[in-house]
Amino acid sequence: MVGNNHFDYIIIGNGLAGLQLALAFSKDPFFSKKSIGLIDPSKKDTNDKTWSFWETGTSVWDVLSYQSWNKAVVFACDEKINLDLNPYNYKSIRSLDFYNYSKEVLEEHSNIQFILDEVTSVFEEADLVKIKGKSNNYSADLVFDSRIPEAFLQNKKDIPEVMQHFKGYVIKTNQPVFDKGQLTMMDYRLKDGEQTTFTYVLPYSEQEALVEFTYFTEHLVEEAVYDSFITNYITNYLKIENYTIVETETGKIPMSTFPFEKFNTRKVIKIGTAGGWVKPSSGYSFKHTEKKVQQIISNLKNGKPTALNLFRKRYRFYDKVFLRVLKDDNAKGEWIFKQFYAKNKTVHMFRFLDEESTLMEDMNIILSLISWPFIKAFFKTLFQ
Repeated sequence: MVGNNHFDYIIIGNGLAGLQLALAFSKDPFFSKKSIGLIDPSKKDTNDKTWSFWETGTSVWDVLSYQSWNKAVVFACDEKINLDLNPYNYKSIRSLDFYNYSKEVLEEHSNIQFILDEVTSVFEEADLVKIKGKSNNYSADLVFDSRIPEAFLQNKKDIPEVMQHFKGYVIKTNQPVFDKGQLTMMDYRLKDGEQTTFTYVLPYSEQEALVEFTYFTEHLVEEAVYDSFITNYITNYLKIENYTIVETETGKIPMSTFPFEKFNTRKVIKIGTAGGWVKPSSGYSFKHTEKKVQQIISNLKNGKPTALNLFRKRYRFYDKVFLRVLKDDNAKGEWIFKQFYAKNKTVHMFRFLDEESTLMEDMNIILSLISWPFIKAFFKTLFQ
């Protein structure tokens, strides 16, 4: 027997992946009779991050887009690279807007229930999955779990991994100073030693922007270090003296080819960062999450294994090579990204990062990055 706390599907974690999956369930009549529980200890009522992505044309996310850009600039190796993003637009969504939108949509569906609780354990049995929370116990036929596997947090010395970690200020100025039509995708002029660090600027208006200092490194830094670089950049590169900090955000995103998919079972599927859904070589997740959610929906509707075809092997290999270079020769990052943006068409770069490129496009991009560290990383990855 199962009780009132039993669901067809339970989603653990109301982050990007959990809510995108729930939204996909809510919009497909195939799942209208399925009971769905979303368990999270947070009400998701603060703006804790910003998601950025690129896409062509219009999409369902346009209603949430805080701003979009069709031009970008990269500063690397003493060179300024101007990028015309057409036919793409680079878009930005504030997490609070996404949370509020998701809750508004999902609360209209009687078969979907939000549960404020913290999951402490998941037990898979022959016919269902039992979930223990701090406040209550639950069960489901199928569980989507966004909690990071404990094995990932332990020693992973044989797996190339870099942490993308950052802090950003949303600032407002008294005078118009920003070009709201152009973002700064990467600016390497301000560095923290021989490491891959850059500044990222999203101008929301002529008087408001997100200014973020980012590391692609193995080790984290104290929060005061980010603060020092952000204020330095605002003063000496943006040439802004008077401004107000409206919001701050911090983040740590694992860029890793750790085999998260090995922790999937028939009834428990890892999703989001815990499922390896973050693009290992870039840290981007929004559109990759959307694609993986669509694949899961298709699998369920067609009676296929839930996690079938979520990853493509050749892109996993590219990611491993890239991360190996950053891990073994971290200072090489600036040169790599300079080559990537300067030597390739924007449409080919975005297709490559979206894992939609042709083999010919892949080869052209790989040839633009050829260097001794890449050759070493290639063979190291090939024979590991």
